[in-house]
Amino acid sequence: MLQSIKTSVIAAVLMTSSLMANAQKQINEGTLIYGAEYKESMPGAPSEMKVKFNGEVSKMEIEAGPASIGIFLNTKTETGLVLVDVPVAQIQKAAKMSKADLDEENEAKPKFSDFKATTETQKLLNYTATKYTFKDEKGAAYELWATTEIEIPLNIATSDFKEIKGTILKFTGDKGTFTLKSINEDKVGALSVTNIPSGYEEITYAELKAMKGGG
Repeated sequence: MLQSIKTSVIAAVLMTSSLMANAQKQINEGTLIYGAEYKESMPGAPSEMKVKFNGEVSKMEIEAGPASIGIFLNTKTETGLVLVDVPVAQIQKAAKMSKADLDEENEAKPKFSDFKATTETQKLLNYTATKYTFKDEKGAAYELWATTEIEIPLNIATSDFKEIKGTILKFTGDKGTFTLKSINEDKVGALSVTNIPSGYEEITYAELKAMKGGG
């Protein structure tokens, strides 16, 4: 009887360990690095994109010449914040983006639909990813690869793919192909689309766009 109980306990432990090993891993905070391959020559475009995230808020960091640009997005409220820092010119500007501002920006982007899972899979970052096909409003075809073996919140790089169940590891867009190269489970701290750091001058998003238009 004792031997039977011991055998049952061992079997239960092994089963629990197996379930834990196959459970979906959740990461709610960290830093993602995406590699970028562009369809056309884009001088000055970054070959990598760094995205920090904490829950539904993410931040993309871009170096554009002497300027450091931080673009924040809250995927739940669909609002954002842009920080522009140009140390050599002693310029620090901040502009909040309302949902209306984001909707206006998205008008110029392709509208993706008709997402379909295929039976094709491949290993990306040691995760098994399934291929999906989709298209834009003009009928152009695209693809993405998503895994259900890890769960990472939608972020500023993947916010166009809310219909996909899983974490996007690779996708094509109108500009090129973007592949998740690394996941760092570091502590990035609180990210906010409403709190403006000390030293930044707040301007409207319209004023920020006008600055860009004026060079």
